[in-house]
Formats: sequence, structure tokens, C-alpha cells
Amino acid sequence: MRRLVTVFPKIFWCGLVAVSVLSLALPAVAAQAVDKRAKTTKSVKPVKAVKAVKSVKPAVKKKAVVSKPKPTAVKKSKSKPRVSAQLAARPSSGAPKTAAAAQPSMGELEGLRATPDKLALKSSVALVMDQDTNEVLFSKNSQAVLPIASITKLMTAVVVADAQLSLDDVLTVTQDDVDTEKGSRSRLSVGSQLTRGEMLHLALMSSENRAAHALGRNYPGGLSAFVSAMNAKAQLLGMTDTRYVEPTGLSSLNQSSAHDLFALVKAAHTYTLIRELSTSPEYQVDIGSRKLQYHNTNRLVSNPTWDIGLQKTGYISEAGRCLVMQASLAGRKLIMVFLDSSGLNTRLADAERVRRWVNQTTPKPVS
Repeated sequence: MRRLVTVFPKIFWCGLVAVSVLSLALPAVAAQAVDKRAKTTKSVKPVKAVKAVKSVKPAVKKKAVVSKPKPTAVKKSKSKPRVSAQLAARPSSGAPKTAAAAQPSMGELEGLRATPDKLALKSSVALVMDQDTNEVLFSKNSQAVLPIASITKLMTAVVVADAQLSLDDVLTVTQDDVDTEKGSRSRLSVGSQLTRGEMLHLALMSSENRAAHALGRNYPGGLSAFVSAMNAKAQLLGMTDTRYVEPTGLSSLNQSSAHDLFALVKAAHTYTLIRELSTSPEYQVDIGSRKLQYHNTNRLVSNPTWDIGLQKTGYISEAGRCLVMQASLAGRKLIMVFLDSSGLNTRLADAERVRRWVNQTTPKPVS
């Protein structure tokens, strides 16, 4: 008992000390546990953050990949102005329509197209005369002086014929014959060689500009002498309203009046060669190994209901559509002049209107 009494206090105090130690140690342990959790949480968070960053980076890369087609979108936006520019240019062409609208003919500028007439012709200028008697059957603005375009080539042919140069001489198309004023095209490339007769044929029948220019360039004394001969011939024929500056008609400075052109057609009709070549429906030439087929610019020459002895067409924007013809109608030899016609086929339609009118109004000769 004595031992128990002496031991028990010791046990009691030891237990108390242990409890107090535990009570002091437990908060520290708990704090350490909290610290460990906090450290664990902190260490995990960065890992999660890193993972988040890593997971974001691929997403960003994917977006970057998706954004690669953006240049295509940019190209589309760039192409829109081009399309609108093309659409805006379509009325002009090649530009042609806009060019025609922007540059009206001289006859249109002078208000000649608004002139009414009993046949409702589409040409600003028209003249129909009897070739033998010089009687005027129809006249519309016949004194107006306008550009005559390729009607010029009739005078070119007259001057070549008057010079009596060999039609068998071979002429070569050079760079000098290329149109730099209007930029017109030609099937006769630089270096092409044809005889003078072939050049004249193409100039009259198909209105070949390089052929006409080559004819003038190969005239004795050169091109300037040829143009001088053209103007001298015009004066000789009494064509006081006429002026030539070159042999093709591409220049709007080549001008004349309907009455002057009547005199030119009447004179040109006396040349058998000019009659035949100008009314030839088609013609083929050999250029080296190539064969080029040409056709008449006036389809009326192939119409069996027409008896055409001479013709020439012409066009530049300043002159409009032009046509001169010698034809037999209602038993009479008539010369018709149409200048500054407004449409592609209206000059031919005007010729048809005149023919119907002449046939209806002119009494047939008694046999």
C-alpha cells in the first residue's frame, strides 16, 4: 500500500506532464500538417497552372493554325476592288462602249444625227446622185465636212493606179506600217511580203490598214510624196472640202464632204482594177507557209439582189460608220454616200432604205 501511495502521485504527475506535452505538441503537429497541406496545395497549384498554361498553349496554337486562312480572306477583300473595277470598265471596253461614249463622233457633236429626213436614215450625212446626170435624188447634210475613215483608201487606190507602178513588185510590211494612232490590229505581221497588187486588193476589199500604209510608203518619194499626190488629185477632181494626211483613214484629220466623195467615187469607178478589187467578195493570200483568207467588209457585194459596181466602207470613232457605193438601181447608175452612221449595220440598212425608196419612186424605163 505504501508503494502504491508513493507510486500513484508519480504516475499522476507523469500523466499530467504527458497530457500537457501532448496538448502542446498537437497544435504544432496540426500546424505542421497544415503547412504540409499548404505546401502540397502550393506545389499542386503551380503544376495545375503549368498544366493550364500547357493546355492553353496548344489551344493558342490551334487558333493560330485556324487563323492561317486569314490571308485568303485578305485576298478576297483585295479581289473585290478588282471585280468592281472590271465591272466599272465593262461599259467602256476594251472599254469599247465607254470609249465610244466618251468620244462621240464629230457628226454627233455637231448635232447632225438629230437631223430628221423622210427616209428615217441613221446616218448623219447622206447623198444619192445620178452618176451620169449628176442629179441629186436625196440629200441630208451633204455639205458637212467630217472624218471619212477608210473611205480614204479609195483615193489611195487612185493614186497607186495613176502612178502605174508594177503590181507584181513585192512589198514588205515593216514596223512603220504598224498603227500607233488607234492601235488597230492586222493579220499582216511585220515582215510579211505581198505584191503591190495583193496589198491593193486587201486595202480595198478588207480595208487592211498595213497594206494601205505600205502602198503609200513604197510610192516614189515616200509617204510624204504619196500624201501630197492624194491632195493634188483631190484638187484636180474639184474636191475643195477634202484633206488627206495619211493613206489609211485612221487619222480623223482625213476629212471630206458627201459632194466631194461623190466626185471621188465617180472618178474611181473609171478604173477597172478598183471596181474589181473593191467588190471582190473574198481573197486568199499566202504569207510564207500560211494562207490567210480575207472577206469583203461590205456584205452587200455578196447579195444577188444588189448590182454594185464599186464600194468602200470605213470606221473610226470620230467618223462613225461610213459607206460609199456605186450601184445600178431602177435602171439608173447611182452613187450613194453615207457618213457617220450610228450603229454597226445601220449604214447597210440605210442603203436598203434608199434602194426601196428609189425602186418605189423611180419609173422603170420603157423597153
